[in-house]
Formats: sequence, C-alpha cells, structure tokens
Amino acid sequence: MTRLVLYSEDSKLLPLLTAALKPLFNLKLESSKEQVKQIAAREDVEILVLDFDRNYSSFEQQTAFLNEVAGYRVPIVVMTDDLRRSTTTEFLMRGAYDCIGKPPSLPELKVVVRRAYERALLEKELEQMRSIEAARHCDQLIGTSGRAQIVYDLVRRVASLSATVLITGESGTGKELVARAIHNLGNRSKHAFIPVSCGAIPETLIEAELFGHEKGAFTGTNGARAGYLEQAGEGTLFLDEIGELSLNTQVKLLRVLQEKEFCRLGSSRRIPLKARVVLATHQNLQRMVEEGTFRHDLFFRVNVMQIHVPALRERTEDIPTLARHFLRKYSKEYEKPVHDIRPDAMELLVAYGWPGNVRELENLIQGAVILTDGDTIARSDLPEHLQVEKEARDSLAETFDELLHQFKTDLANKAVAECDGNKTLAARKLKVSRAYLHRLIRKSPVSIEGAA
Repeated sequence: MTRLVLYSEDSKLLPLLTAALKPLFNLKLESSKEQVKQIAAREDVEILVLDFDRNYSSFEQQTAFLNEVAGYRVPIVVMTDDLRRSTTTEFLMRGAYDCIGKPPSLPELKVVVRRAYERALLEKELEQMRSIEAARHCDQLIGTSGRAQIVYDLVRRVASLSATVLITGESGTGKELVARAIHNLGNRSKHAFIPVSCGAIPETLIEAELFGHEKGAFTGTNGARAGYLEQAGEGTLFLDEIGELSLNTQVKLLRVLQEKEFCRLGSSRRIPLKARVVLATHQNLQRMVEEGTFRHDLFFRVNVMQIHVPALRERTEDIPTLARHFLRKYSKEYEKPVHDIRPDAMELLVAYGWPGNVRELENLIQGAVILTDGDTIARSDLPEHLQVEKEARDSLAETFDELLHQFKTDLANKAVAECDGNKTLAARKLKVSRAYLHRLIRKSPVSIEGAA
C-alpha cells in the first residue's frame, strides 16, 4: 500500500482522518515536525498530508516547515483553516500540490490525496525517462536533479561543435566525466580522447609535453616525440587545471588556439591543430585575471562556452542515486553481496557537506563496502565525522531558530512599548496581524520543532 504520513497536532481531528485514510493507505501519524522531516529525508514516505492550524503554529512557521519538506520532493497536501487566496497561493508556490479546508470533506480529501499521489508517480516516471535518456547521451554522468539536467543539456548542445569549451567546478565534481561525455556524444568519438593534468607536469617539461620535440631539441632528448596536441589527432585534447599554467605557457597556448597550428620544440615546421580543445579548472579565472596570474586574452579565448559542474552539496537530491551507483560498482568489484544502504545511513550521507564532492562520496562508499559485514551499509560503517558534522549542524540550526524567535519577540515588545501599549498600532507598525503579535508577546522562545 502507498505510504502516507499525516502530520497534525489536532487530537480531535486525528481519529476522523485515520478512519478515512487507513483503509486506503499505509498510514503513519506524526505530531513532530522533526520526525516528519527525517521520514521525508530517508524517502520513507510517498505522500504527506500536513494539517496547518492557526491554533498551533503561525503562518510563518507553517511556510518555513513546508519549505523544508518540499525540498525532499514528496507530494504534499495541506489542510488549512485559512482558505484566503493569499494563504493558499503561498502554500502552492512553496511546494504543496493542493490545499483543502479544515475540517475537510472526507470524500474530497480522499480524491485530492489520490490525485497527488498519481501525479507524483507520473513525474517520477518522466524523471526516470529523462535520466535514462541523459545517461544514454552523457556517458557516465549520473543524476536527475535540475542542476544535473542543465549540465546534460549543455553537453548535448556543444558536443558536435568545434568551439572551445571551458568546464568549471570544484575539485571532485566530475569535470573530466563531462569532457568525456562531450567527446563521446560528438562527431569525434571514434578518435582519441587525451586527458592532460596541467598541474601534474613540471613547468620545465610542460611545453615539451604539449607541443612535442625534435631530436636534440634540449639536453636529454634521445629522439623526436609527438606532443599531446599532435597525439590527439582529430579527437579531443582535455587540458585539466589550466589555472596552473605559467604566464609564459599561457601565451603559447593562446597562439595555438588562435592560429590552429603549432611547432614541435626544435623545429619550425608548422603542424595543423586538428583536435578539439576542452579545458577545465577549479579556480576562479576571472579573479586570476584581475590578480594578473592569468592572461585576460587567453581567458576570453577559452571562455567561449562555459559549463559549470555544480558541487555535490548543491544537488543533494542526487546523493542517493550516486551512492547506490558506487555501491553496485564496488560490491561487484570486491565480490561482496552488499545490496543497499540503510535509511539512517543514507540520512547521514545526504546531510553531509561533501567538501570533496563526488570523488569523496565514491571513496567513502568504497571504504564502507570493504568494512561492512552485512548485506547493507549501516550507519556504523560510515566515518564518524559524518555523524559529528550532522550533530553540529543540528545544534547550529537550533541556536539560530531560538535567536531568530527571540529577536522577533524583542521587536514586538519594543513596538508595543513605543505605541504606549496599543497592540493594534504596534501590529500595523510591524506590518503583521494583531493575532501574530499577541503570540510573539505571549510565547517564550521556541524549540527547533516549534520554529520550523
């Protein structure tokens, strides 16, 4: 049966709703906002019904809570005792599928919940189809998030062009995978793909490695050698970390890109550049131009078409898919029957900040597969620093919410004092409702659950 979570703090309404929904759904009742968020985060729910009653929480608290759970991409139906157009419109804009009045008409509630679930199924199927299509075109790129789809679309657009492409993004985000996808999807896929890490080659050797050399071009050369520009032929030359190139090498690379030809060291014979050049960097080249460490003319030349690969923390919805991909990869490689990741372990993965991005996630899953003795990865199989960071973030969030509520309370009390105790004038001054002003003055600082 479909898993439905009903959030409500109204003890009188719960029996009625339970009787109506339990025959149709695998129903779970919750009165804790934090518990609802945890359930949604670990994908243990297929539809949410949220009871928003002004007797229990303010409009600001309701919209803040809706914002958080809507981020987990679960279909949401809101029950509200405030059916003003401005209120329902705000709920819909923040991610709700539909809003119904409270107390609800039970037949209407059943229909709305069923429609929300069916729509979610259709969207999921469409997303899977897009993912399959993207994977077919984009090699090993994985992810169905909106940010990932933008990258896929740009890859498809530039793949068959000869224009220079600059790929930007933090270390570990998969810039080389994007470059390979451009190569494999384009009309050069039958030719060579030559990846070069500019930062890994000593400055004294970088020109010889790129341009090649003739016999006797410099001390220690025993014969002629074709450089990477030549080895790439009619394929793709991928220059990673171009921000590491010296200004002298930058000048020579600029000339190659402009004139489409080059010479081996020790030779004046011009060799035409047939390869397409794709470049990447984790550095801010615009800032380097301003600092004088990267040539502005080379920057303008390579920045014809830019593809930014988002950090993993910017597309957290892709973490479960990526984690399970690496799980399948390493369970097969190490011949271990590890089939899945437990919900509490996945919750840790999603909450972590991933400074090392996808590369760090892959290494972590690889280590977890090695360590686990079971058929699933448990929380105990993951590094301790993931748990420590989550606890620190939860503590910080709680502190922030308490401080924010205290600030609002102080502001309300100050406005009332300035208006000589007239709460109506104070509410107008703050541009809030008189009822909300009363709640601010009456309530003490709330917990993290109440602030959501």
